Amino acid sequence: MAEANDVYGRVYQNLVDADCDEETTQRCMSLMKDGRYMDMLPVLNRHRRVLLDRVHKGQKEIDCLDYLLYSLKKM
Repeated sequence: MAEANDVYGRVYQNLVDADCDEETTQRCMSLMKDGRYMDMLPVLNRHRRVLLDRVHKGQKEIDCLDYLLYSLKKM
């Protein structure tokens, strides 16, 4: 765990915790070190969309299972 005053360490850990791949993590860290914080936004928003797509896919799979369970109980 990064120290509270270690901004780079906290950002790096947050990227890892958010399941960013190595390329995304390194890109963000490079931008941060260059002081280009706003240029991180599109990179992070892209990863957020990927994560949200995973959530939606998982929800669709759960809905399918729920329907199957419902159908089986009606038999």
